[in-house]
Amino acid sequence: MTINLRGKLMNFSVPKIMGILNITPDSFYDGGRYNSKEKIQIQIEKMIISGADIVDVGGYSSRPGAKDISIEDELNRVIPVIEIIKKKFPETIVSIDTFRSRVASEAIISGADIVNDISGGNLDSNMFETVSKHKVPYILMHMRGNPENMMSKTNYENVTKDVCKYFSERVDKAHSHGINDIIIDPGFGFSKTTQQNYELLNNLEFFKEFQRPIIIGISRKSMIYKTLNTTPDKALNGSSVLHTISLMKGANILRTHDVKEAVECVKIVSQLIG
Repeated sequence: MTINLRGKLMNFSVPKIMGILNITPDSFYDGGRYNSKEKIQIQIEKMIISGADIVDVGGYSSRPGAKDISIEDELNRVIPVIEIIKKKFPETIVSIDTFRSRVASEAIISGADIVNDISGGNLDSNMFETVSKHKVPYILMHMRGNPENMMSKTNYENVTKDVCKYFSERVDKAHSHGINDIIIDPGFGFSKTTQQNYELLNNLEFFKEFQRPIIIGISRKSMIYKTLNTTPDKALNGSSVLHTISLMKGANILRTHDVKEAVECVKIVSQLIG
């Protein structure tokens, strides 16, 4: 299984690690940490040295209840960071975490290699056309509503079947727009209760039927720290446990705040499953 990154193939025979770089003041775990050029460069270098295959840059907080910001504010947050990465670490693969087509387009022009869209194209009708035009891989995530109201939309008949149906429809639509390199994300924590998150994880093998790389974003999320009655900053061990389970159930990319530990999960699980 491969995706095409500007003419180069990324192979998923070994799962990949995506390091999270949130340039936001209000993200649930690392909001406000990377508020200077120096801090950003230090964190990027740390992730790369630790083994990150991709750096995911986001300027719009998608935590439950997050407030809306303007496109201009989002651009002002992410474009300088992408330029820093491509100048200092030109071989690094960058994904832009946005549901806005204009942000995606300008990020790609600035050097981003992948579009990571939490809305699967549902919050911007121009997103599929934009991704197709730039011919970059597209991460298509499942979510209902938007970050402000998504947690009021958890009434599934069967969460696994409903998410599979969603991917069947959205992957077909993306493909009809000429998007060939699609990565699917079940959207843990997005319009899903804790119980529904664990049900999805338990049924992760079902998503292999789409024959697309599967990305998992569970790092330090509430499904972990609420279950353990702790806080995001104390949820590393729980994150590693669920990363390990995800890999054994077929995950191809781990999106994480903790690159070193996620890399260790990949190394250990690779010994078990060859």
